[in-house]
Amino acid sequence: MKQNKPTFSIIIPIRIENDYLKETLFHLSLQSYKSFEILVITDKISGSANPAQKRNHGAKIAKGKYLAFLDDDSYPSKDWLKNSFKYLNKHPNTAAVCGPCLTPPQNNIYQKSSGLLWASHLGSGGAGTYRNSISPPRYVQDFPSVNLIVKKKYFDLINGFDTYHWPGEDTILCLNLINLGKKIYYHPSIQVFHHRRAILMSHLQQIRRYALHRGNFARIFPKTSLKIGYFGPSLSILYTTLLFLLFFTKKFTFTYGYISIILLFPFILYIFLLLITFVIFLKNKNSFFLSLLTIITIPVTHVYYGILFIYGFFKKKLDFTPHSVNSKTGDYLGG
Repeated sequence: MKQNKPTFSIIIPIRIENDYLKETLFHLSLQSYKSFEILVITDKISGSANPAQKRNHGAKIAKGKYLAFLDDDSYPSKDWLKNSFKYLNKHPNTAAVCGPCLTPPQNNIYQKSSGLLWASHLGSGGAGTYRNSISPPRYVQDFPSVNLIVKKKYFDLINGFDTYHWPGEDTILCLNLINLGKKIYYHPSIQVFHHRRAILMSHLQQIRRYALHRGNFARIFPKTSLKIGYFGPSLSILYTTLLFLLFFTKKFTFTYGYISIILLFPFILYIFLLLITFVIFLKNKNSFFLSLLTIITIPVTHVYYGILFIYGFFKKKLDFTPHSVNSKTGDYLGG
């Protein structure tokens, strides 16, 4: 829906059109709040630009007071704009609002497993739980651009998205808003449904990008990325390596009594938390297979993330690699 002076400009970066985009546009047509325009920025418009460049291009031609960012593989709930408008105006000093990115009910079990992992405290280390499940309202310092609505005047003031980093351009945008002295408000009613990367390869390819950039950002943008939750998997890798070396050199035996128990305690605690998380999954009426698949995937994800986070932390420069796409379907390749 395009109007002369819309309240919202919805910006969707995409390489070429696909079925997900059609789904997104359908759900936008159902919005209860009608004052908006839709700007789909394809390669035909921007060339083979990265998502940040496409979003910035959309922002330059946007007529709305608020810039509402979506990914092409996400779609909003009916009252997405209505609730966004409410909280953009209700809270003073707020530059942006956001809300949970939920797993679509039509996703297959391997996609749902990825979503369940992201939404769990153990799976995401607590750092991303509120991003992927319905959680209490709060102010946040960092939020992905799959469901981020920003006041255009502040977006323009900070010169939009950083065009070098991806992923991570949204982290830098949020940091720049905070450095202006502004706030980012999360509310559970501002809901978007985000199609997940299927377990296991596509999921891990996505984890690779996140881990490398978050590790790098922990060093170069410590204000919002130097947090213990992000370091958890890497610390676990170092701990496990230490245990392995002690066993391998035969310097660790159970004859040391309390010392052995203390050294093994983090490992025992982790196994216990996996079991508790499995019970929580079942209690929340997830299927046994879905719960089991997710529990198996959590430690695999932690190991993979932990190793790449360390690499990203010490890497001086990370290169941006754009998605490849299937020329026939428009679907992204490589997670």
